[in-house]
Amino acid sequence: MAFALRKRGPSKFERAADGSMTLIEHVRELRNRLFKASLAILVGFGFGIWLAGPVLNVLKKPYCDLPQAQTTNGACDFVQLGPADLFLLNLKIGLWVGLIIAAPVWLYQLWAFIAPGLHRHERRYAYVFTGLAAPLFAAGAVLAYFVTAKGLEFLLDISGSDINTTLDITRYVSFVTNLILLFGVAFEFPLIVLMLNFVGIASAKRLLSWWRVAVFVFFAFSAVVTPTPDPFGMTALAICLCALYFAAVGVAFLNDRRKGRGKEIYAGIADDEVSPLEFDAEPVEAGQRVEASAPIAAPEPIAKPAPIDRRYDEMT
Repeated sequence: MAFALRKRGPSKFERAADGSMTLIEHVRELRNRLFKASLAILVGFGFGIWLAGPVLNVLKKPYCDLPQAQTTNGACDFVQLGPADLFLLNLKIGLWVGLIIAAPVWLYQLWAFIAPGLHRHERRYAYVFTGLAAPLFAAGAVLAYFVTAKGLEFLLDISGSDINTTLDITRYVSFVTNLILLFGVAFEFPLIVLMLNFVGIASAKRLLSWWRVAVFVFFAFSAVVTPTPDPFGMTALAICLCALYFAAVGVAFLNDRRKGRGKEIYAGIADDEVSPLEFDAEPVEAGQRVEASAPIAAPEPIAKPAPIDRRYDEMT
């Protein structure tokens, strides 16, 4: 018995890429992907609630390790101003942890919905930038964690020994998480620089010529976002951002060399520069004499066509 092979049709990705999917099918796909992403976040939220206690202890460690925070019994005390503050704080921490745990799932669902509308090289660039964004954000978060300890030490030294300082747990956690978020987002700035170069908006030479402005902006930004006026946190963040900027410019030089940018004919000429004109002083020699062409002969007369009955025989 012969079995016929079942012919597979185009996949959803191919249909979405070539535009053959209808609007209703796009809406259904969006609904299904949102449902899967929400389900993954809900499962991650359950694990986040379970890990809320250890995560809270990690966030409290920069303050609890300071000598000024130690009490007579060797522990650091926090206060809560409302009866449900700690409960709501655990829910908030659980949600953040759940988003991090479920990030591979909901990021994949988001990417699977957007990717069919991109070209092949655009998808390749998206893979590279996404692979670099996560480590850079993590590096910024780690730096913010250590800057928090130095900043708290500076702030507690200002208050003096005659003042008893007790921190509100919700405001302290918000302070630490906001600082981690700011530092993590700041470390994504080199990706913006690379994006400008990869799409052809700014060349590597132009990016390098902006280094003075970039360094000034980095130090000004660091002075604003760091919680304390001490130079340690500001300098640490600014130096890291400067190093990342120059590393991104180095990658931009490699990309320009790979694409052959700067080797064009008019690459070194400004837009408002007048092109040089070469004045040739040599006289122009007279050309050779052109002989007159012979007249065209009259065409031969065309023979009159034979009658129709003479052009064909009985067989044709």
